[in-house]
Amino acid sequence: MTQDFRLPDLGEGLPEAELVQWLVAVGDTVALNQTIAEVETAKAVVELPSPHAGTVTALHAEPGDVIEVGSVLITFDTGGDDASSSSPLGTSATSAASAEEPAAAPAVETERAEPNLVGYGAAPRSAGRPQRRARAGAPARTRSDTAVLEAAPHDAISVDAMDVAEARVERPRSTPPVRAFAKQLGIDLALVEAGGASGIITRADVEAYAERVGLAGAAVATPAETAGIPDTAEALAPARTPGERTTRTPIRGVRRMTADAMVRSAFTAPHVTTFLTVDVTATSELIASLKADRALQDHRIGVMAVAAKAVCLALGRHPGLNSKWDDEAGEIVEHHYVNLGIAAATGRGLVVPNIRDAQELTLVELADAIRALAETARAGKTAPADMMGGTFSITNVGVFGVDAGTPIINPGEAGILALGAVRRQPWEHHGEIALRDVMTLALSFDHRLVDGEQGSRFLVEVADVLREPGRAMLLR
Repeated sequence: MTQDFRLPDLGEGLPEAELVQWLVAVGDTVALNQTIAEVETAKAVVELPSPHAGTVTALHAEPGDVIEVGSVLITFDTGGDDASSSSPLGTSATSAASAEEPAAAPAVETERAEPNLVGYGAAPRSAGRPQRRARAGAPARTRSDTAVLEAAPHDAISVDAMDVAEARVERPRSTPPVRAFAKQLGIDLALVEAGGASGIITRADVEAYAERVGLAGAAVATPAETAGIPDTAEALAPARTPGERTTRTPIRGVRRMTADAMVRSAFTAPHVTTFLTVDVTATSELIASLKADRALQDHRIGVMAVAAKAVCLALGRHPGLNSKWDDEAGEIVEHHYVNLGIAAATGRGLVVPNIRDAQELTLVELADAIRALAETARAGKTAPADMMGGTFSITNVGVFGVDAGTPIINPGEAGILALGAVRRQPWEHHGEIALRDVMTLALSFDHRLVDGEQGSRFLVEVADVLREPGRAMLLR
């Protein structure tokens, strides 16, 4: 039986999405809940799980196409008849293998299961990779054949056939430059283990694997050799034709959402920005001592994490900065928790996912959360739900070498703190001039919710913790 899968409402109330890439092709046999495509909405890149088990018979869109919610995206042959086939939501599944296929062809999942469509929960990552339909007359490929093919690009690697089969159960998660780098080395990413908490394979993970299997001296490219490998932004940029004087790129996806949100915020909330330059030498010394602690070597604790902790402490004492102006209800909503937004620049635009209940986390836990959040954002895998419900945000413009800026408040929040670059410069210290680590903080706040005194006191309290981290022990 033929079943169409229409683009579902992705749980955001958005009318359309752009197809980023197909993860299956016509002729592939897929399992229930197996990831079949990636689509980009105005908020994030989302993986679509299959609501049916069967064989792909038609793809109704190409990468780059904008698809309306409700439009047919893909068609399956689920096998059987109306009485035995899966329902429109895919509550059951049957094998789609034809009689002409070899008996050794892999069977798809047949047990009854409720599909995890976007908006109904995360899709399980246990489904196998798509299996190509065997050509007529072609011999079935055995597991040992697959192992030989996998090991062929790098004979130095000795891999058991069972290990290869098990490693390919999940589609590896990585970024375009990492995939290009792995391809350059002839390494299958399915064999590489992600070292970070996010589960995303990084270049360092690939290099570590290459060194472990004996490829380190053979093909690990130098920065000059990898200059042609695009980063995330370059990979998403349109190709330039020689001689063209302009390039036009459609405004959509995350870029449009960011622009709409910033315009709405700038012309709705009356912004006020206040600046404060602070001596953060004690924070720099604290960070250096934590990095030297062998027990904390797996945690990257930096000024961002210390600032996040300071913000959480200060928000508890200045709740106006952790409030929301509800125009429809005619109310000011004061939050008794902190969902701390962390602005992350990606190739697709600026996203601000948030750390839930950040006020409950220790400094180390905040550092880990910020790192995982940033890695996920750069890979374009931030879930839409992770960018909703923020109460206050931080942006670190210092990583770009910028001293200060005027940040725009994230819609629905009362304030945002920008961290400038930490610079070593002459500064007054105990009545003398000394070289100190200095940075500038910039706080933008909604003047409907926060007046100048409240905003200034909040900023000073955050600065006090950065100036003397031990003061955090005195705050509640």
